[in-house]
Amino acid sequence: MPSGFQFRYTGIRVRDMEASLWFYRDLLGMEVAWRGPVGSTHGEVATLRSPGGGQTLELNHYPSDGPMGPPYREGDEIDHLAFGVEDVFRAVDELRARGVPVKVEPRGGGQLLCAFVLDPNGIWVELLPTAPGKSGSTSGGSSDPK
Repeated sequence: MPSGFQFRYTGIRVRDMEASLWFYRDLLGMEVAWRGPVGSTHGEVATLRSPGGGQTLELNHYPSDGPMGPPYREGDEIDHLAFGVEDVFRAVDELRARGVPVKVEPRGGGQLLCAFVLDPNGIWVELLPTAPGKSGSTSGGSSDPK
C-alpha cells in the first residue's frame, strides 16, 4: 500500500447551496470555514467543519449549463455521510420537526444504534451516538442503509 495518504474531506454536489447550508449549518451545527465562487467551474463552493471535529465537508454547486459535466443526479454519487449526536432519538425528533425527511427511524442499540435522514439533495445522513452509555456508542460505521 502506498504511504502518505490521508483522508482530507468529503465533497458533495448540491442542487441548492442555500438549502444545503441551512441543513448542514443551521440544523447540524457545522460552521462555514470558507465560501466563494470558483471561476473554473462557473460555480460556488462552501467548506464546512463541525466544531471540535476533524472532518471537512465541501458543498459544490455547479450551474446546469457549466463545464462540470452532466446535470445533477439524485444524490447517488455518494452513499451517505455520518454525524455523531448526543442522543439519536432526540436528534431525529428535532430534525423531523424542522421538516427533514427521516428515511430510517432509530434502530439497533449499543454500538449499532443509528438512524438516517435526507439532506436537501437526497443524500442519506447517518446519525450515530457520540458517547458510550448515552444513546449507545460510536460505531465505526454501520451497514449500508439502503
